[in-house]
Amino acid sequence: MYAPPVSEDKITGRPFYRSKGFELLVLIVVGVVVAAGVRTYLLQTFYIPSGSMENTLLLNDKVLVNKLLYRFRDPHRGEVIVFEPPASWGAGPGEQEYIKRIVGTPGDHVICCDPQNRITVNGQALDEDYLYPGDAPSDDKFDVTVPAGRLWVMGDHRSDSADSRAHLDSDQGTVPISRVAGRAFAIYWPVSHWTSLSVPKTFESVPSK
Repeated sequence: MYAPPVSEDKITGRPFYRSKGFELLVLIVVGVVVAAGVRTYLLQTFYIPSGSMENTLLLNDKVLVNKLLYRFRDPHRGEVIVFEPPASWGAGPGEQEYIKRIVGTPGDHVICCDPQNRITVNGQALDEDYLYPGDAPSDDKFDVTVPAGRLWVMGDHRSDSADSRAHLDSDQGTVPISRVAGRAFAIYWPVSHWTSLSVPKTFESVPSK
């Protein structure tokens, strides 16, 4: 007896590998793998746990960090970076990363302060209009030539920042570039604080080493 062919849309059973459940599982797994790869190699988010970078970054702001940039070029003066502090800095629990601004790069001569109470880099005074209102550039004096492969970093809220100045007895307070996680380039949360973290113009006039 002749039986007419059954069209595919009338077939109710489908192999597992063609089921919607399996397709959803594959999408979830791929999404997790992609997200992990992005977080590990490209982009990561961090929240601000202290006031050491006020008013550039406020408590509980969330920033985007480019983790790929320094694979292609060296860190530049004026950039805001996230880094794992050297063991000698004695970071406590929950303080695995710090966020500060680069003031000196390898070979730079960083001094506090000139007769006008300004920090100088390679003889050029910095006009630091990004500092926390009322803060001096630094209450601590220093005269440092940044070693190769390291950075001199400072918070924008100088009176509330345990930065390179607080660790002069260990490698002159400098941070190995190898411990830098990446450059913080934007505040993304809260929305009312959204902005890019550009390099202040004062660093453009600093001469080469």
